[in-house]
Amino acid sequence: MTADLTVFIVDDDDAIRDSLQILLECAGFRAESFSTPLAFLESEAPSRPGCLLVDVRMPQMSGLDVQERLARDGHGLPVVVMTGHGDVPLAVRAMKAGAVDFVEKPFEEEALLAAVRSALARAAESRTAEAAPPAAAPEQPAPAPAAAAPPEVLARLSALTPRELDVLRWLVAGKSNKIIAFELSISPRTVEIHRARVMEKMQADSLPTLVRMAIAAGVVPGGG
Repeated sequence: MTADLTVFIVDDDDAIRDSLQILLECAGFRAESFSTPLAFLESEAPSRPGCLLVDVRMPQMSGLDVQERLARDGHGLPVVVMTGHGDVPLAVRAMKAGAVDFVEKPFEEEALLAAVRSALARAAESRTAEAAPPAAAPEQPAPAPAAAAPPEVLARLSALTPRELDVLRWLVAGKSNKIIAFELSISPRTVEIHRARVMEKMQADSLPTLVRMAIAAGVVPGGG
C-alpha cells in the first residue's frame, strides 16, 4: 500500500513546483514541496517514507547532488529526476546511480504519474522487506541474478541493425540529431529515419522510455 507514502517535490521553479503538487494531489497522492535542495535535506522529509521528485538543474545543488547526499546519509528514498531538453546525459548518470526513472519537461501527465507510481511501489516494497523477519540462510548458494533488462527488451535490442545501434548509443549519450549525424558521417535526415526505426523496434513511446531500456540492457553511450 502507498496511501501513507509522500511524494516530496524539489524544484526551484515556483510555477512548476505548485503545478506538480496540484497534479499529484488531484491524482490521489500525498505531496509536499520544497523550493531548494537544502530546505528538503535539512528537514525531516528524507527520513520519512515516500519518494523524491527532483529537478536535475538547480542553484546550490543539482538533483544528482541531492541523490548522492541521500545515499551517503543512508536514506533509501526512491528518486525520480526531472530534466529539461538536452539533459539526457545527466538523467543517464542519475539512473546509473539508482534513480527509478526520469521525466522530461514539459511533462506528459501520465508519464509523470507512472514514474511516481513506480517509485512509490519501490518504497512500499522496501518497507515490507524491512518489516519482514530475516530469512534463514539458504542451504545452497543463491542463483546468479537475472539480467537487468527483461528478455523481451534484449530481444528487441538484438533486432537493431548495427547502424541503428550506433544511433541508439549516441541517443543514450544525449546527443542531438545534428551531432549524431556528424559523429556517424551521415545526414541529419538519415539519423531521423534511424531514430524512428529504433523507437519503433524498441517499442518506446518516448525518449526517456528508450533510454531507460537501453541502460537496463547495458548499452554503452556513444563516445564511451
